[in-house]
Amino acid sequence: MQAQAPGQEQRFKPGRVSPKVRVLLVEDEVIFARAVAKRLQQAGYDCEHAATLEDGRELVRQMVPDLVLLDMRLPDGNGLDLLPELVSKGIAVISMTAYGEVTDAVYAMKLGATDYLKKPVDLEELLLAVEKAQTATQLKHHLDYSRQRNMHASEGVELLGDSPAVSSVRAQIERFAQLVSFSDAIPPTVLIQGETGTGKDVAARLLHLSCANSDRPFVHVDCASLPAELIESELFGHEKGAFTSAQASRYGLIEAAEDGTLFLDEIGELPLPLQAKLLNVLERRRVRRLGSTKEHPVQARFVAATNRDLHQMVLEGRFRSDLFYRLNVLTMQMPPLRERGDDILLLAKHFATQTERRYGLQPRPFSIEASHMIRDYQWPGNVRELKHQVSRAVLLSRESQIMSHDLALPGSLQASPPMVAPEPGVTLESAEKVLIENALRQSNNNVSEAARQLGITRMAMRYRMERHGLKL
Repeated sequence: MQAQAPGQEQRFKPGRVSPKVRVLLVEDEVIFARAVAKRLQQAGYDCEHAATLEDGRELVRQMVPDLVLLDMRLPDGNGLDLLPELVSKGIAVISMTAYGEVTDAVYAMKLGATDYLKKPVDLEELLLAVEKAQTATQLKHHLDYSRQRNMHASEGVELLGDSPAVSSVRAQIERFAQLVSFSDAIPPTVLIQGETGTGKDVAARLLHLSCANSDRPFVHVDCASLPAELIESELFGHEKGAFTSAQASRYGLIEAAEDGTLFLDEIGELPLPLQAKLLNVLERRRVRRLGSTKEHPVQARFVAATNRDLHQMVLEGRFRSDLFYRLNVLTMQMPPLRERGDDILLLAKHFATQTERRYGLQPRPFSIEASHMIRDYQWPGNVRELKHQVSRAVLLSRESQIMSHDLALPGSLQASPPMVAPEPGVTLESAEKVLIENALRQSNNNVSEAARQLGITRMAMRYRMERHGLKL
């Protein structure tokens, strides 16, 4: 399975209009220029003024502006002469022109200007245009970064194994990708289910990479790790003044995934009020930021993943039935490692080789006893646990082979307490509580070590302990 892409996938944090955004105003009308500069400075922008093309070029070199307000007619030439240089540097440009010179503005747009304004310019209209241009520039920079990151990440994403279960997952990914091969089609939602550590995130990324628009963003949102007080703003974005700390407009993760894939990991942890808002986005393909009356269209593929029984959560009133039915269009079940037969040894050797190469170690085989142990162990943390245990064994082993004692698997040590299996008929909740209690007992109440054994983050471990009322 699942060699994680080089470097850990990071959640995208949307950009925001910075109070230090640098604006260069190239304008020869002094009174108008002073009024514009004063209004921009009041709004928190740094603003410099140049009255000629030559002075504008010099200030571009000195200050490297984020945005240029460019008059078309200047004493020493036309603003169109400077425009290509600005666009080539990735600087956003808003052209300004008198009513009779609109043809210049249209040509400026063809050359790469972000927007244009007709004189006389209303200062509030100008400010809105500046904020819009800055937001568009931030989004473009993020998309460019996402494309580069995805190209790099795709080199290490693969689904290893020859078991029937893995072959079935590969076939499903291929079929689902073909369903969205047309750019004008609305991608159906995909729900990936499976235990923690089975590679649901890998399946989501492979689905993204298998589709025609794989060069677009892949935005990974971990619903379990987002703070409750921030998750709505993170997902949907907000306008300036929407709440006390909203000092500038900000687009959310849903908008950041435009034309690409939004992967909602641990969807079962999403609070009920936000489930309703997410359902609205899925149904109408439009998103409204906090504090805004406007809606923005959303053209993205939504992929959700969970290790929970969402149907049971619906019955218990902890997950919206309408959202469940909306997500449950195309489903994919990731098999647990213990059901993948000889794939386990294949993966163990793969992770051992990865670790040896990363640290410049000589390749060493697993001993017969270690191989049997790897094959027979139940792997409650699945592939994630396997990777951690094998990497640890490779780094700590001092013999010519990786021995069984190097693996230090729970149950292989005499001092380790026996695993407590839940009785037949118990709920997923109670079974999860038993696993957490076992992991804490085996790690001597070391939360980080227990989380590592279970293949989850420390934050997710703390969250689950609190939910089950477990205290140290």
